[in-house]
Amino acid sequence: MQPDQEYSIYDHWYDNKLILKSPVKEYAMPNSVLIINCGSSSIKFALLLKDQNFRIHGLAENLGTPNARIKGVTLGNEPVDIHIPNADHKEALEVGLSRLANHKPDAIGHRIVHGGTLTQAELITEDIIDIIRDATPLAPLHNPAHLVGIEATRRLFPDLPQVAVFDTAFHQTMPAHAYRYAVPKFLYTEHNVRRYGFHGTSHAYVSERGSELAGSYKQGGWLTAHLGNGSSTCAIWNGQSVDTSMGLTPLEGLVMGTRSGDVDPRLHSFLAKNLGWDIYKIDKMLNSQSGLLGLSDLSNDMRTLIEASEQGNEDAALAIEVFCYRLAKSLSALSCGLPRLDGLFFTGGIGENSAFIREKTMSYLPHFGFNFSKEKNDNLKRGTEGRIDAGTGPQIWVVPTDEEGRIAQETSNVVARGVENSTTKKPEAATV
Repeated sequence: MQPDQEYSIYDHWYDNKLILKSPVKEYAMPNSVLIINCGSSSIKFALLLKDQNFRIHGLAENLGTPNARIKGVTLGNEPVDIHIPNADHKEALEVGLSRLANHKPDAIGHRIVHGGTLTQAELITEDIIDIIRDATPLAPLHNPAHLVGIEATRRLFPDLPQVAVFDTAFHQTMPAHAYRYAVPKFLYTEHNVRRYGFHGTSHAYVSERGSELAGSYKQGGWLTAHLGNGSSTCAIWNGQSVDTSMGLTPLEGLVMGTRSGDVDPRLHSFLAKNLGWDIYKIDKMLNSQSGLLGLSDLSNDMRTLIEASEQGNEDAALAIEVFCYRLAKSLSALSCGLPRLDGLFFTGGIGENSAFIREKTMSYLPHFGFNFSKEKNDNLKRGTEGRIDAGTGPQIWVVPTDEEGRIAQETSNVVARGVENSTTKKPEAATV
């Protein structure tokens, strides 16, 4: 279904009140969805209210320590700052949800980094939990934390439908020539070593919204650049991912805030042989001490680096240049996956807010017929969507991402699938 002209994240939500009957539970269609993004010591959560088109945000941080606290906003947009010493994930959710608003969610959507080869969001069952757990070797820092969040919300809301929305799912349409590594076959067939891609909810949302703005909803060939502390690019043809910059893990690809992106695979053995580093130290260096931070020896924040560069800091200037050059290089490479190139979408904290980075990146892309408009780019307000080309050639858009909205949409759609399936059965077949 093509969305209305005035697009909303709720356009695909169902308004009926049908009941999903399963062997153990009945689920009503959600009017509110709680979004959970659970880290090892933090929880980002948002309650999206369908009828009011409003969101309540919260961040529980430093969990398990004396400094644990919750920050957020209430339904009336009032700030909240609550000290919860030594609280765990369950306690933080209980406190946060009770204080932020007097709204019990109708469904819960969990952002899950790695779902292996699952191709869509899934209702959380014991089998899905096992799949998330089995993917832990592929996302050792993320999936265990997600499982903690799932366990906590299942204890808090045992009667609600809960849905896993996977960062990797959108990219499962990639062809084998895009996701296979040139390593021995058994590593793929026996150990699942392949390229998976990440930031899928963002790339999916931005490509749909952007192609709609461009007048060709989910049609044609588009490049997306999700730029933030974590960054990735994607090539999308007719609404489906055909290639992306991240791979087996989120370390592959672009220069990021603290991640190196692509490096020579022999770097590991070089550091082990010459510096005596073990694999854990190398991994920490590549993930937490590299990228913009490593290049500049100053900061992983692009705003800080731009300011320092303007003041003559050469390392900051080089970090910016490497970031933009490697981004343009990745976009150029991914264009090989598209039968034609209709345009480019910038998104993420850097992509949405930094006209300077967008301009510098486009200066490295003179080969595709882009007609970049410096005036439109400079005049675009921070955090708003808009077109920044001169009207000829492939289009260039800034499209603010909405990962929470996308997760809410997919969560609702999973419940809707169950409702639709239940209504196709005879009444006696649906009786518990």
